[in-house]
Amino acid sequence: MSAVVTDTHTLLWYLNDSSKLSARALSALENAERKRLGNPCSGNCPDRTTISSRKGRDIFESDLQLIISNLNSSSSALTFAPLTQSVAEDIENISRPTVPDMPDRLIAATAFSLNLPLVSKDGSIRKLRNVNVVW
Repeated sequence: MSAVVTDTHTLLWYLNDSSKLSARALSALENAERKRLGNPCSGNCPDRTTISSRKGRDIFESDLQLIISNLNSSSSALTFAPLTQSVAEDIENISRPTVPDMPDRLIAATAFSLNLPLVSKDGSIRKLRNVNVVW
């Protein structure tokens, strides 16, 4: 498998060695890391983490710091996929009725734009027909 895009929860579960990952998701992430292909985190991932921590959800400031430290580590295959014009244009290819949450649509548009699989447990994202979603 090639490099992959991850959603925020998947990335945090991977970084924390969580048993919440499916076998397919774990395999895709490990394979990309082993080959040093990178696991692009969508451009809104740290922002999503910050917003969720402020709302008292299950993502906290410490999660943001974990993501940032991995992005800054030379030993990490994790890379940051910025919000580009291509991603912004490709958001039109992500069905709003299927994926109504804008941060999730941006993550899916990132995978679509980069032509990479998206590793996600999100039920809405997994319904997309034009993005290769691994779970």
